[in-house]
Amino acid sequence: MSTDTGEKPFKCTFCNKAFSRAGNLQIHVRVHTGEKPFKCTLCDKCFNQTSHLRSHIKTHTGERPFKCTLCDKGFIAASHLRKHTKTHTGEKPFKCTFCYRAFAWAGDLNSHIRIHTGETPFKCTFCSKAYTKASSLRRHIITHTGEKPFECALCNRAFICASDLSSHIRKHTGEKPFKCTFCDRAYTQAANLRRHIITHLCEKLYECTLCNRAFSHSSSLHKHIRKHTGEKSFECKVCGKGFIDSRQLHDHIRIHAGENPFKCKNCDKTFMQAGSPRTHI
Repeated sequence: MSTDTGEKPFKCTFCNKAFSRAGNLQIHVRVHTGEKPFKCTLCDKCFNQTSHLRSHIKTHTGERPFKCTLCDKGFIAASHLRKHTKTHTGEKPFKCTFCYRAFAWAGDLNSHIRIHTGETPFKCTFCSKAYTKASSLRRHIITHTGEKPFECALCNRAFICASDLSSHIRKHTGEKPFKCTFCDRAYTQAANLRRHIITHLCEKLYECTLCNRAFSHSSSLHKHIRKHTGEKSFECKVCGKGFIDSRQLHDHIRIHAGENPFKCKNCDKTFMQAGSPRTHI
């Protein structure tokens, strides 16, 4: 059953989203329930939509049929190509009414607005945590399951999602495709570029309600609030020690693993932390 009148009679009982088709509601509800009925026959991964399964299978076959006409990049899905094309055009028609941010896609704007409103409709079924985006919930659920399916071919690191692996590989290659338009700085991740650009704009939109500090980025505010509350939600599975953020946890895990990935350019010494090679000389 569907309607072409613009009416959205099919409402989600978990959040406030509504849909014009019953089938779209059924797909959406799986985000909340975690149901993934479509299984890959080439590996153990499961998906909540057949279209996601079809795209995933292309990662096994290497097929990238959707080609960018402005560069030589290829993509496994048409939606990925459309999103990529906007990196060439710079088009960002969806503007936030709370701050200066603008987005290429309406879905990205909707997710961003939840940062301002505090709405977290995507609830974890393993614990009490909730998130503004379905993708953030999926990443979090993997911290319960321990799954890290994306492995680096250049070292022994594995990652929760493909984008984390892509960012990591740039540390090996030295590629920094995200360039600042205000200065000559460049970054391996788009998120790091956005954080840097705010330092040029000098805007601090996110204020702490417990003290007078303000921050340029919502994640910095969330990290700061944990200092007030004492919350240490990132727990080491080896010893049980808790940390305020994931970076502190990753640094700590290297102690257990004996991993020293950062090498001094002037000698053969290796270190656990990125800044140590610069300070040991």
